[in-house]
Amino acid sequence: MKLGFIGTGKIASSVITGVCNSKIYFKKIIISSRNKKISQNLKKRFKKIVIAKNNQQIVDNCDWVFLSITPTVGQKIIKDLRFRSNQTIISFISTITLSQLKKLIKVKAKIVRAIPLPPISLKKGPVPISPPNKKIKAFFDKLGTAVEIKNEKLSINFWSTSGMMAPFYEFLRTMISWLVKRGVKRKDAQKYITSLFLALSEDAVVNSKKDLKFLVKDSQTPKGLNEQGVKELTKAGFYKSLEKTLNSIHKRLNR
Repeated sequence: MKLGFIGTGKIASSVITGVCNSKIYFKKIIISSRNKKISQNLKKRFKKIVIAKNNQQIVDNCDWVFLSITPTVGQKIIKDLRFRSNQTIISFISTITLSQLKKLIKVKAKIVRAIPLPPISLKKGPVPISPPNKKIKAFFDKLGTAVEIKNEKLSINFWSTSGMMAPFYEFLRTMISWLVKRGVKRKDAQKYITSLFLALSEDAVVNSKKDLKFLVKDSQTPKGLNEQGVKELTKAGFYKSLEKTLNSIHKRLNR
């Protein structure tokens, strides 16, 4: 099987890295040179990487084509590419719907939308896919945890929460900077905060079959530090602001 990636940004690079370090069988991965620095780096790191002269060369030579470009670029270039009906097309594009993709692609190929995130390079994290597809699920299960979503309307909810990745990192960065301002070495601050939230995330995963509100409760003691943290952030509207932002992202995806 030959895999093709149109677009070589962070997500494409992360997926390619995960694939090349996995047990997934493939003959070649043909990538675009849109980001020359990333594409050249991938070619140096992995033997089976080929950089295409143009996007049509990727489409012509691949069984699976991954669309990892911005919505603006996607609207501009997809309609001019000549796909085949026996191809599988996996779109990582956030705001182009399946119906829109079908119109742009024109042929009756298998089209699936997926939401991989950068930790896929480590073969970790969930990958929502819609509509369900056994082969694509098996593919992403080797790179993380594939989550099949029955319809696109539901999948938009997952796209919305994926918009919280950068805010999460900013949350960590803010705490690290706070420690640094108080005399802690940046190296020690980053090690502590990242290790702390890794442990908390793993604890949440272990308890993910339950309503996580019990973890919120169990991590507090009367008049303790965590009780103060939750109360003050709640009073400041932090959590309502989070929900408001999710609603705003969701609204954008539904346009």
